[in-house]
Amino acid sequence: MSFTEILKVILFGIVEGYTEWLPISSTGHLILVENLVHLDQPEAFFNVFKVVIQLGAILAIVVLYWHKLWPFSPKKTKAQMEDTLVLWAKIVIASIPAALVGIPFDDFIDSHLSTPGVIAVTLILYGIIFIIIEKAYKGKSFDINKTSEINIRTAFLIGCFQTLSLIPGTSRSGATIVGAMLLGCSRGASAEFSFFLGIPAMAGASLIKMLKFGFNFTGEQIFIMLLGMVISFVVALYTVRYLMGYIKKHDFTIFGYYRIVLGIIVLIYFGLMV
Repeated sequence: MSFTEILKVILFGIVEGYTEWLPISSTGHLILVENLVHLDQPEAFFNVFKVVIQLGAILAIVVLYWHKLWPFSPKKTKAQMEDTLVLWAKIVIASIPAALVGIPFDDFIDSHLSTPGVIAVTLILYGIIFIIIEKAYKGKSFDINKTSEINIRTAFLIGCFQTLSLIPGTSRSGATIVGAMLLGCSRGASAEFSFFLGIPAMAGASLIKMLKFGFNFTGEQIFIMLLGMVISFVVALYTVRYLMGYIKKHDFTIFGYYRIVLGIIVLIYFGLMV
């Protein structure tokens, strides 16, 4: 494996770790980077790789929120343990809609929707939606300010919004944050629940990809995935801390404008390539 290939893997890990938890579409960014920087690997493996390195980003959430997510911590009271189990019940229920849609249509999405054109359109569309929502909610208070205040019904509806993220370029965190805010959740609660909801969603997606590939990985491919995951994990740790600190004083408008600008750049670049 050449040094250049290692640098490419590091680049993909950085992009994944930075974009996974921001509402700007990690899958969209990875597909776009792949159009510019190609790994010397089969396309089937890259489809696995770009999902598997998300496990690094998942691990960052597990590490940062371990006490809140682990129900059997000795530091928790019985009531806190029960609350954590209830939280996981909400996460599982919210994961059902995306699983019902994503599993049967996984191949169709990969073959028909993972294109620069689709990514550009969804980047711009949801960028506009973010700006509109933030203007509508400017100065207003939210009914739900903690993830513990999200009930089963609201969790399920947020999960329905997550199905929109199956279209590349939408952003899983973006779709769930938008949905949560529309349902009355504060920015902090929306982002945090989006983080938790991403654990089963991305772990399941990774498992499906690996099962389809057949676990027939070479030693080099295993190294590539592990390296990408480690880089993604380190970058995601910083990104999550940054995002939660940022939204305490700011809204998501900046991400809306970023999506629109990036979408336009994608349209222009790939339009000139035709």
